[in-house]
Amino acid sequence: AAAARAIHNGTTQYTQATGLLPLRERISAWYASRFSVDVPASRIVVTAGASAALQLACLALVDAGDEILMPDPSYPCNRHFVSAADGKAVLLPTTAADRYQPSAAQVAATWTPKTRGVLLASPSNPTGTSIDPAVLRDIHSVVQWHGGITMVDEIYLGLSHDDRFGQTALAIDDQIISINSFSKYFHMTGWRLGWLVVPEALVPVVERIAQHLFICPSTIAQHAALACFEDASIAEFERRRAEFKARRDYFIPALNALGFSISQIPDGAFYAWADCSLICSKLGIKDSWDLAYEIMHRAHVAVTPGRDFGTADTHKFLRFSTASSMENLHTAIARLRDMLNEPRHA
Repeated sequence: AAAARAIHNGTTQYTQATGLLPLRERISAWYASRFSVDVPASRIVVTAGASAALQLACLALVDAGDEILMPDPSYPCNRHFVSAADGKAVLLPTTAADRYQPSAAQVAATWTPKTRGVLLASPSNPTGTSIDPAVLRDIHSVVQWHGGITMVDEIYLGLSHDDRFGQTALAIDDQIISINSFSKYFHMTGWRLGWLVVPEALVPVVERIAQHLFICPSTIAQHAALACFEDASIAEFERRRAEFKARRDYFIPALNALGFSISQIPDGAFYAWADCSLICSKLGIKDSWDLAYEIMHRAHVAVTPGRDFGTADTHKFLRFSTASSMENLHTAIARLRDMLNEPRHA
C-alpha cells in the first residue's frame, strides 16, 4: 500500500544516493528501540539490496591485492565481492565446535601485511549460526590492533532465535561496518533494498561510489520500506520469526532421524547445515555434490551442495532451507525418508 501511494502521488523521482532521509531516520530509530544502540541517520546508507551494500563496502575499503579474512563455510558471493574489488578472500576453516565462526587466534595467526580486515556473517548463511559476542569483541580487538576493518553481514540478525546472539555488532564499536537487508526479517525479497552502516568518515566515499554505480536505490521500494517500521508490520514480522523457529524445531530433529548430522543447532536464519557423510557411505555416493543431485532426481527435493560455500570439508555437507511452509517441510522429510529406504540402482 505504501508503494502504491508513492506511485499514485508521483513521488518516484531520484532520491539522494544514500537514500531517503525519512527512511534512514526510521532505521536509526529501529536500532535505538530494538538494540538500544545509537546509530545516527548520517551513518546509514540505503542500498539496492545487501549485495549492493557489500559491493560498496568492498569498493570503498579494498585496494588491489588486499586480503579479507572470512569464515569457511560462508556465503559465496561475499568472497566474489572482494574479488570484484581486486582483493583476495582468505578463508578460515571452521567447525561445529566453533559454531562455524572464526576465532581471534585464527585471525591473529592468519593476518599478514596484505590483510585489510575481516568479513563475518552473524547469523551465517549456510550454517544459521551466530558468532559469540565475546569472540566478536576479541576479533575486533585484533583487527583494530592491526589497523584493519571489521565488517559484519547482519542480514539475518532479525531472525535470531537466541537472545545470546540477538545484539547488533554495532553495540561493540561504531567503527564496525554492518550490512543489513529488508529481504529477510522484513520480507521484502523482490524489492531489492538494504542498507550499510559505516563510520562517519567513510560516508562521503561510499556516497560517491553509490552515485556512480546506482544513482540511488529504488524510490518506490524505499517508500514501501517506510511501512516496515509500523507497529502492525513489526507484529507480523515477529509472528513470522516465531514461525521460522517452529520450522527449525521440527526440521532439524527430523533430518537427524534420517541419518543426517546437525551437531550445531542453528540459532538464526532459516538454514540447516547437515553432515551427510553417513548417508553418502550407506548409498555408495561420493560426496554431497552427487547426493544433492540424487535427492533432486529421486526425491524431488532441492538442496544445495556444501562445496558452493567453501572448502573446509564442505564436500560432506548439504545446506537445507526451511524458508518453505511447514507443510512442504513435512513433504520433504517424507520424500527423503522414502528415497533413503528404497533400493538404489546404478
